[in-house]
Amino acid sequence: MSELVRALTFDVFGTTVDWRSGVAAEARRIGEAAGIDGDWERLADAWRALYVPSMDRVRRGDLPWTNFDQLHRMSLDQVLAALGLDAFDPAARDEMTHAWERLPPWPDAAPGLGRLARRFTVATLSNGNRSQQEALIRFADLPFQRLLSAEDFRHYKPDPEVYLGAASALGLEPSEVMMVAAHKGDLRAAQAAGLRAAFVERPLEKGTAGGADRLPDPDAEIEATDFLDLADQLGC
Repeated sequence: MSELVRALTFDVFGTTVDWRSGVAAEARRIGEAAGIDGDWERLADAWRALYVPSMDRVRRGDLPWTNFDQLHRMSLDQVLAALGLDAFDPAARDEMTHAWERLPPWPDAAPGLGRLARRFTVATLSNGNRSQQEALIRFADLPFQRLLSAEDFRHYKPDPEVYLGAASALGLEPSEVMMVAAHKGDLRAAQAAGLRAAFVERPLEKGTAGGADRLPDPDAEIEATDFLDLADQLGC
């Protein structure tokens, strides 16, 4: 099977980088500078919870095409109001939106990508907009060879246009591309579009309370504990 795969496309938030601890750390830093105290992990969770509903507004046509940063900036206002953190001024809110550009990679991400890149084209395939991804990849020092964004296709995952657009952008057939993600819904949508799927477990994505997708994932072509295990299984 791996002989037929020529490129790996990676989900970013949760699969490649730790969004929860990164967003909480940035919110804490900005809050301390503004003299505001809050439950920053709760803020990160509440903000992330609006991620899919905000994309659904675009998908339904309630909003015109609106990129990731703009959606996050709008949903941040809702979260701060709900948590009684209205004291943040507009400049601080804009700065907090850039927290999604400053997220730590999982420890295995960079070395695993480095190994995988010896044999495959490794590309992002994220709902994050291009400028956000470019900044995040620089910050996290991740050795991606290509950057593919939902913004390129004006659709958000799990719309099939994103997966098919990625294969086309790479000059490949869908069956020659493997989607790598810690989210089973992302993988099922990729497979429905003709891509192959590798599930990588990230048990701490949503903190120690749990809630992350877990192994096994028998519907995936590959099930891995991290990117290094994925590299081992793909012979890299």
